[in-house]
Amino acid sequence: MALVPPLAALLAAVLALGIIVFYHTRQWQSSLPLPPGPPAEPIIGHLRILPEENQHLLFHEWRGKSGEKPYSCLELISSKNLGLGNIIYLQCLGRSIIVLNDLESAVELLEKRSNNYSDRPKFSYFELIGWKASVSFMQYGRRFRKHRRLLNEAFNSDICESYQPMQRDLAHSLAQALIERPHEFDGILNWYSVAIVVRITYGRHVAFNDDMYVKMARDATALFAGAGPPGGNSIDFFPFLQRLPSWFPGTYHANYARKRSHLVHKLHDYPYEVVKRELEDGTAESSYIGSNLERAAGTELSDEEIEDIKTTAAAIYAAGHETTWAVTLWFVLAMVLYPERQRKAQAEIDLVVGDRMPDFVDRPGLPYVECLIQQVLRWQPVVPLAIPHRAMKADVYKGMFIPAGSVVFANSFTMSRDENIYKNAARFNPSRYRPQHEGDSEPYFEPTFGFGRRIPFVF
Repeated sequence: MALVPPLAALLAAVLALGIIVFYHTRQWQSSLPLPPGPPAEPIIGHLRILPEENQHLLFHEWRGKSGEKPYSCLELISSKNLGLGNIIYLQCLGRSIIVLNDLESAVELLEKRSNNYSDRPKFSYFELIGWKASVSFMQYGRRFRKHRRLLNEAFNSDICESYQPMQRDLAHSLAQALIERPHEFDGILNWYSVAIVVRITYGRHVAFNDDMYVKMARDATALFAGAGPPGGNSIDFFPFLQRLPSWFPGTYHANYARKRSHLVHKLHDYPYEVVKRELEDGTAESSYIGSNLERAAGTELSDEEIEDIKTTAAAIYAAGHETTWAVTLWFVLAMVLYPERQRKAQAEIDLVVGDRMPDFVDRPGLPYVECLIQQVLRWQPVVPLAIPHRAMKADVYKGMFIPAGSVVFANSFTMSRDENIYKNAARFNPSRYRPQHEGDSEPYFEPTFGFGRRIPFVF
């Protein structure tokens, strides 16, 4: 037993030395400077100052315009306006992290140089919980391109028009439910976001909150919430933790994933089996899964092909529900906080539509309503800090070195608050998109759903 402490100390020293060598090797890969960043602690870098929630707000504060930089790393927790600029460099245990705070750099790197930045880092948590083959998290390559093709075929402009009658019917049901039970608006909007995506994906008619599909959507949302930032929880940094016993320090996320992986498997398997059975019985309605199975009729699908259908459907289900729900909730908040905007939009609808329900054909004649919708998307970005990309090769941008393998975050929240583009950016003002005279308008917010080859339904 006396040999254990020295052995443990030796292993710790070797590990520390390896981290230090790895870190300094990264620094010496180029004579060019890295992007600016806050002071880092030895070995662990910025690990202790990165919060598990609302990282986009901290990055927004760090970008700043001016202000004194604190002397110690720990002081950064409460500091603001460090003036680090539009591109920030962080380092956690040898992992390089790049934060893009402006639209120009995000477009240049993630779109114009998408050949290098379309990859994802390895998400050990999501793999462990059952999302390994999800198009949202998978690394760039053959299978990703296959999933993207499947989704693009299901959501091209012509196909999307075929969904309009269903959307219209559900919108009428939504309006009726809100009139009858306005105090239940949160649950009603949740049901509505589930009902649309489940009808498209599985051809199912979803009842109100007691429906199984609503519960599965809630479970999926909770799974994402419990994961911490993508690529930033304990087992993403230390994959070996998932192989250690549950009592070992740092294994919380691994234990959380294992205990709830059955919910992800259910999300993938149950709806698929229902649609497959209904096709065999001749009772299936049109759906994403049904269309893919019908195209394969008469042939035996491989395990990978079946998984492709299941996982792309689950991606539509989980991501489509959560984003729709979030946008509608932000819309409600905006109307409460800015009633004058609501009155102006209502007046335009009354003038153009009259005493009937609005329809898709009315949209071109409702410019202020269109601006209001676009303003909701900018005012509170539904994904303020998008799922990170990964630099496959080392790169140089504006004289700054970006190491190979860097995890690259696009901070959409800060882009939405860019005063160089949006005057009084924190203010909810739909009229900013409508010029009083030529050249006075501001652009719609482009980063709403991401960049490059990862934009839905490109993911």
